[in-house]
Amino acid sequence: MQLGGLPVETDVAQGVWISSARRRGEPGTVAALVPDVFEACARVLHPAVRYAGQDDVEVPWAEVAAHNGTAAGPLAPWDALTRGPVDCQPPVWDDGPSEGHLPAPLAGRLAAVLARHTATPEQCLFGRWDGFGYDLPSPDEPPRLLLRGGQDVVLVRGAVGDAVRNLAPEPHEQSANLWWPGDRAWCVVTDVDLRSTYVGGSAACIAAVLAGDDVEGFAVAPGDPVA
Repeated sequence: MQLGGLPVETDVAQGVWISSARRRGEPGTVAALVPDVFEACARVLHPAVRYAGQDDVEVPWAEVAAHNGTAAGPLAPWDALTRGPVDCQPPVWDDGPSEGHLPAPLAGRLAAVLARHTATPEQCLFGRWDGFGYDLPSPDEPPRLLLRGGQDVVLVRGAVGDAVRNLAPEPHEQSANLWWPGDRAWCVVTDVDLRSTYVGGSAACIAAVLAGDDVEGFAVAPGDPVA
């Protein structure tokens, strides 16, 4: 069986280190998503979208905040930037940040950075939340990596560059909700209820993630509440 063209990994015990660590994290905090075993963590913001003809243009949170006289920050939720639930604010943005899905262009840029901070870039595991259903034959097959809060995932195996793959059958679109390399140098979590992705890694890795202009995000601590 495959998801997104990647083979399913049935040895879910390879992810027990993550599930065990997440159970020790205080619910609602970064540590309940990303194992509190890393030197540093980052919150990566999913961009909003502006329509330009047939193209979708990424709109950073900072631009939306400037339009509304608010401020993006490590703990700020999306609705705080827009001063409440808003569907769109043309001409600044036409669609909000994706929820529970890391857009492929951003996933590619993030993966390019993370590939330089692992010794095993060709040996990665990706987890897709089983609650999406889609193409899973049964509640038990393939095996799930069990995660607290009903966040169980089906695992597939690939290289770090496969983070851009759509793990759902067309016309659906769904990124991995969890991924990490074989050497456990870092871990990426896109919770199904959030408009941000959280990354744990070495101090150098997280500094590199946040250093570029093409990934918008902030450093966060394990005890910080998730937005």
